Amino acid sequence: MIDGLYLITAQEPVEIMLDKVASALQGGVRVVQYRDKVRPDQEQLAIACQLKQLCRQRGATFIVNDDPVIAQASGADGVHIGQQDGAVGEARRILGPNKIIGVSTRNAEEALKAQRQGADYVAVGSIYPTTSKDDIQVVGLDILKKVRKAVQIPVVAIGGINRDNGSDVLAAGADALCVISAVMADPAPALAAGEIALLFNRHNPFPRGKVLTIAGSDSGGGAGIQADLKTITLLGSFGMSALTALTAQNTLGVKGVHPAPVDFVTAQIEAVLADLGTDTVKTGMLFSAEIVEQVARAIDQHALLAVVDPVMIAKGGAPLLQQEAIAAFVQHLLPVAYLLTPNLPETEALTGFAVRNEKDMERAARRLQQMGARHVLIKGGHLEGAAVDLLLADDQLHRLAAPRLDTPNTHGTGCTYSAAIATFLAQGVPLTQAVEQAKTFITEAIRSSFDLGTGHGPVNHYRAARLFRQPE
Repeated sequence: MIDGLYLITAQEPVEIMLDKVASALQGGVRVVQYRDKVRPDQEQLAIACQLKQLCRQRGATFIVNDDPVIAQASGADGVHIGQQDGAVGEARRILGPNKIIGVSTRNAEEALKAQRQGADYVAVGSIYPTTSKDDIQVVGLDILKKVRKAVQIPVVAIGGINRDNGSDVLAAGADALCVISAVMADPAPALAAGEIALLFNRHNPFPRGKVLTIAGSDSGGGAGIQADLKTITLLGSFGMSALTALTAQNTLGVKGVHPAPVDFVTAQIEAVLADLGTDTVKTGMLFSAEIVEQVARAIDQHALLAVVDPVMIAKGGAPLLQQEAIAAFVQHLLPVAYLLTPNLPETEALTGFAVRNEKDMERAARRLQQMGARHVLIKGGHLEGAAVDLLLADDQLHRLAAPRLDTPNTHGTGCTYSAAIATFLAQGVPLTQAVEQAKTFITEAIRSSFDLGTGHGPVNHYRAARLFRQPE
């Protein structure tokens, strides 16, 4: 069965290409197609053998483009042929009955013909404009839908597909999303692959997606691990946790902090990843430089998509991140953050300059991206006027505004917001939409907050989650 994220290699130096493919496989690629229009056959065969080995290590399918002889000699799982590059029958004769044969098509008629000839899957495209091939013909989503209705074999969509439009392609009937530059041209192929691979979770039953939260415990239940797990569960995903510290706190403030041993934090993370795995990670209070470094190492080693909430100061003013840990955060954790979600005081601490308005927020977001974060969400809760957040996704700025709500019950706002983003991402919602939905969620959680205790009460996770309640 051909499904999931399908990667075609780019024409570039061998070692660079192999490194990128290895990273992309770690990020979630399920099929790799080796396409090479330049190198001689013997060199292609050697490369194909190396790519096959990488795929075997990750349990992925390996396909050779156009050449069934190289596919057979390298032990590939199959071959992909274009309309002018060979016949299904000849490829079957060379490869035998148990190998996979895919065919490029541009309409339902070509797809039906390929199916009748014995193809195991068809590729349809180009869905969107792309520069990856010279003879591009954009067919669009309507043709994809017609192909899906016409054939019973898997359908692979190709051409101009990325994180932002992939959901529409899947909704049109694609079983697999085929990409080239969206992953191979990205400086972080594992993350690029990971954020597209997550889109396939949208079709899974609930609980949909797994989220690992790495944060401190809040004995009052309004923030930290407790808020994260409430958010993850109520929104319909499976939550897991690694505790970094115990706190004695209530609505009046933090009374004490007891950090977990660094090696035990690492043991918790590795225990979860070795057995359960996770789709996304959310980090909160990490307390010390040593814990920050270990968490950053795990995120990097496992190519995890991490929503990083740089929890530094509690609402009552208690420090939740030691001073030396801030330098470790900037050096180690910020560069592996998929999405960084600081509030304004945290933004100022990380960038070193004052942030007083939206122009400052944009400047800070771009600075934090230059420092290594892949995407940045700066929360404007401390601004005057409307509660405006700015999302810098790649190089695109998105403004998210909501009415400012007059309530003292905002305990756990940052934890809940970032946990909601991580949850929606794990469920297959593209980044921008995930942040927009999380903004809606946290706004309702604040609006419906209730008096509990005598200080800053908690937000209302239950009422907010009702906005996203899924039918069984």
